[in-house]
Amino acid sequence: MNFVTVSTAFNSAEAHLTRSRLDAAGFHPVVKHELSSLALEGYSLAAGGILVQVPETEADEAKEFLNAPPNPAE
Repeated sequence: MNFVTVSTAFNSAEAHLTRSRLDAAGFHPVVKHELSSLALEGYSLAAGGILVQVPETEADEAKEFLNAPPNPAE
């Protein structure tokens, strides 16, 4: 199964918040490069950040979900 990056974060909290939002919406997200980004201070930026990925078949819909304006009624 191929995974596609739908979000990049530079700290674990932001990456896991995005992962949680996607998971709650029915997607199947994973967080990649978290440990290597945390290995050295500032390395997250140099390593390209912490990646939030979903299966390729969910990528377009997940990106649309993440880019949608927040709905205060929910």
